[in-house]
Amino acid sequence: MRPSNKVNSEFEFISQRLREAISDSHISQKQIAKNVFVSQSAISSYMHGTSLPALDTLARLCAYLDVSADYILGLKEY
Repeated sequence: MRPSNKVNSEFEFISQRLREAISDSHISQKQIAKNVFVSQSAISSYMHGTSLPALDTLARLCAYLDVSADYILGLKEY
């Protein structure tokens, strides 16, 4: 079964917010991956929208990047 357009747009939105947060942090994907206990390829996958982080990984990413999960998920604009 193919994901719906809504799911695709949500993947794109979340990956865009993650890309922005990672870019704004000026921290390498390798360093982020090391500190949130995932592979560098996982970080790349999140940034390109080919997969989404599990909730525990999202929580670690947000804490490490000092952004709210609400922002990444589009629940808040800041």
